[in-house]
Amino acid sequence: MIAQAKAYSKKLNESSPQEILNFALSEFKDKVCFASSLGLEDQVLTDMIVASGYKIRIFTLDTGRMFPETYSLMERTREKYGNVIDIIFPDYHQVEGMVNEKGVNLFYESVENRKLCCHIRKTLPSKRILDGMSAWITGLRRSQSENRLKTEAVEWDEEKSLFKVNPLFSWELADVWNYIRKNNIPYNPLHDKGFPTIGCQPCTRAVKEGGDIRSGRWWWEGTDKKECGLHQ
Repeated sequence: MIAQAKAYSKKLNESSPQEILNFALSEFKDKVCFASSLGLEDQVLTDMIVASGYKIRIFTLDTGRMFPETYSLMERTREKYGNVIDIIFPDYHQVEGMVNEKGVNLFYESVENRKLCCHIRKTLPSKRILDGMSAWITGLRRSQSENRLKTEAVEWDEEKSLFKVNPLFSWELADVWNYIRKNNIPYNPLHDKGFPTIGCQPCTRAVKEGGDIRSGRWWWEGTDKKECGLHQ
């Protein structure tokens, strides 16, 4: 499957995001879904998917610790596109067990605790949707972080046994903003207040101008790898 992913990427290396997206939608049909974080890139992809006319499952995760602005964005997105995004919640038994054992803000205490929280609130709920799929679409871009510099149009996700399709892999942030403004796409107002990426409220803060765009996520950790586990 790794070889197949490389073949797909070679074929799509010079393709536009819309062409990469249309490839995924036609190649994998009802076995492809889109995992949206409601970030800038994912709002762009939601717009492109709706415009394509293909009917695939789009989902986002409500971890229970989101910013109020994120919930408002969910509603504004629904108003523009209709009920195209499914909101997925973590298993409340698992959340209750974790919080009662380790505390409501366990993630500040250790990387291990933070990864546990992400696993229960994000990775496991997404797995419920991804199981049985052949591919999933993401908003990953090479310039988002050092960890993503080698992102390709199509990759093989060994852990999830899925093709991961990244239509915006070669776009710069300016390309994303240009598309959003040109197409009047709703986005989180926190992006205008120094938040390049937006996750859970306790784990996200604004970034100084010129700073690494992932540095506002889990800023108290010493590790350079700022991922929640959805993308290894």
